[in-house]
Amino acid sequence: MILSATHSFCSILTPNHSTRPYTPHLNVVSKLSQASQFSTSVTYKEKRLCECFDLYNELVPYGEAWSWQKSIVKEKKALIQRNQSCSDTLIILQHHPVYTLGTGSSEEYLNFEIIDAPYDVYRTERGGEVTYHGPGQLLMYPIINLRNHKMDLHWYLRALEEVVIRVLSSTFSIKASRLEGLTGVWVGLNKFVRDFFQLPGTFEGKVSYKDVTGTLWLQGQPSLWDQKLAAIGIRVSQWIAYHGLALNVTTDLSPFQLIVPCGIRNRKVGSIKGILGEFSSPNRYGPSDNNSTDDFQLIDITHKALVREFSEVFQLELALNPISIL
Repeated sequence: MILSATHSFCSILTPNHSTRPYTPHLNVVSKLSQASQFSTSVTYKEKRLCECFDLYNELVPYGEAWSWQKSIVKEKKALIQRNQSCSDTLIILQHHPVYTLGTGSSEEYLNFEIIDAPYDVYRTERGGEVTYHGPGQLLMYPIINLRNHKMDLHWYLRALEEVVIRVLSSTFSIKASRLEGLTGVWVGLNKFVRDFFQLPGTFEGKVSYKDVTGTLWLQGQPSLWDQKLAAIGIRVSQWIAYHGLALNVTTDLSPFQLIVPCGIRNRKVGSIKGILGEFSSPNRYGPSDNNSTDDFQLIDITHKALVREFSEVFQLELALNPISIL
């Protein structure tokens, strides 16, 4: 059953930040494209203020978050009509498991019947095809007045991609990139492994690397090619943009198997945790534990980096607001 949004609210959960340093496992380099050369192409005299509702450690039902966005968009449009100042807003959160479709999404990309869906399904007004949201995935919903930045939808999409690309590079030494003709952020592990080990292009076995002492430093399955780590879908009305980006951090990726994510059949979906775990030293980090405190730490670190890079790319100063004022 396809659902619509409901109007209800939840309380803020104050996050507990871990102070233990996180060490990236490996510098994973994609050769899909040259290094990001994104430029804002906008001159800012000073950073603008952006109200921020930060629930990054909270699981928020999709319908609630969608309602918040539409309410904020309505308020911003009213301000513009009265020729009043209209600043930007950012909502950060996680969702309970849910599938969302864009305004023109085809149900042929669902590997299940709507009436027997494993999770709630929402058809929204954003662009793009079906995707999955769930715990371990950080979502940023910027409600942006593009009049304050650049009235160019392509620029805005590239700016959202740039936020994620910078996070992966600066925080995890993962060099991600864009793929021509597609929206989102990708990492090409297969090509990295093939180049590093000088393997043929059709190689699909498991690889490992030992140093002269016999210590196993690297192991991985190079069948992972062009993994999409971040999905982006937006709606723009009267130059107010909303919806936004979803970055897989510690996400359980199995629900993606029940759909064709973003309508792209020949690409895989990945996560930061998956990449770091796939190319790690088992002697140093030990076996993976999906419920370990490292998962929470990884969410904390990624969240902090997302906030930092979003503020830098869009030249915004974030001001935290309680969700109760929505």
